[in-house]
Amino acid sequence: MKVLVGLVTAVLLLLGTNAAAAQPTDTTPYYWQVPGAGEHVLQSAGFDVEHGVDGAVQVVGDQRVADRLVRLGYRPSRFDSVYKPVATGRSADIGVQTFYGGYRTVAEHEKHLTDVAAAYPALTQVYDIGDSWRKTRGLGGHDIRAICITKKQSGDCSLSPNSAKPRFALIAQIHARELATGELAWRWIDHVTKGYGTDAEVTSILDTTELWVVPIVNPDGVDIVASGGNQPLMQRKNANNTSASCSAPSYGVDLNRNSTFKWGGAGTSRCGETYQGTAAGSEPETKAIEAWFKQLFPDQRGPGDTEPAPVTTKGVMITVHSYGNLIMPPWGWTWNANPNATQLAALGRKMAAFNGYTVVAEGDTTGTTDDFTYGNLGIASYTFEIGSGSGSCGGFFPQYSCVDSLFWPKNKGAFLTAAKAAKAPYAS
Repeated sequence: MKVLVGLVTAVLLLLGTNAAAAQPTDTTPYYWQVPGAGEHVLQSAGFDVEHGVDGAVQVVGDQRVADRLVRLGYRPSRFDSVYKPVATGRSADIGVQTFYGGYRTVAEHEKHLTDVAAAYPALTQVYDIGDSWRKTRGLGGHDIRAICITKKQSGDCSLSPNSAKPRFALIAQIHARELATGELAWRWIDHVTKGYGTDAEVTSILDTTELWVVPIVNPDGVDIVASGGNQPLMQRKNANNTSASCSAPSYGVDLNRNSTFKWGGAGTSRCGETYQGTAAGSEPETKAIEAWFKQLFPDQRGPGDTEPAPVTTKGVMITVHSYGNLIMPPWGWTWNANPNATQLAALGRKMAAFNGYTVVAEGDTTGTTDDFTYGNLGIASYTFEIGSGSGSCGGFFPQYSCVDSLFWPKNKGAFLTAAKAAKAPYAS
């Protein structure tokens, strides 16, 4: 009997061991803190790497990603969850196309621009500035839309670099999964249109300055993200799926590595999150946004890398990203200081007085939008990395309520500061 009991026990233990080994790996995505890691090294190895908060290097992925980091000699620790608890939609959103607790779809953003233009014809003009990748292939897709906001006088809001008024341009969701950025653009549009005539600061700005906004640079990518509903897909890049070896959310081109200024040296793996594309400006979204910038701003800087933009330069550009609590001026393509670094840092600190973000140059990010606008045109350019350290407002997919409770209150003053500086960003 003892032999039989021992045999049964051994079998049960063996079955238990095998059952444990057969448990599936946790495929839930997390943010992993990776001490001692180099951002560029991890990107080159194919990891989805982010700035994190306070300069820390974080990798996005599931337990398999963490196990791979361990095999490479790193010691990752789980920092935060990617998906946050989803609150029920607001009653005001009934009949509105939203996902993940309230974030608006591309169709809603397009409708918003149409509605704003109809409500404020004396202040606004909407433009179709180009097509998304899917639209160029006859696969649906979208127009890429921009709105100009100012107290319109003759000649205002024209697609010509010889504007009478200085211009402030703000673009968002060039990386599709950075959900809160498009919502900030929405609130910026509403704040300045609704505030004209009642808010003295807004009224002064619109009387003297043109504000241009592209709420969603990467609409196809946002469609992919939104298709996940309450578990949005992690699509960062555009929808270019010509590489059969990549599947969602790994296919596409990183539009913030595809710029024609100092292109090359970014991700070369087609499935990598920073894949730079087959050539500089290869993607229709990049072509559209760069052509639009050239229509808005004259070339105010010499061709040499060390030639500063003159003090008479007009124009400010902010491209809104998440996450990291950073304000990053160029350069991205080199760690060397740009020739207007002192002035750019000074304006950066004025904006940081409102949101508390750290002002620091990027480095190791070739082919970026802000390098293009500063490097080619000379305008004061910045990447904002909005986001909280962790918790409900952390990461790419913060709870929708965080937009109004945290991100917009922090950044409204920074955007207003940028708009007021557009007339002479290097003068102070």
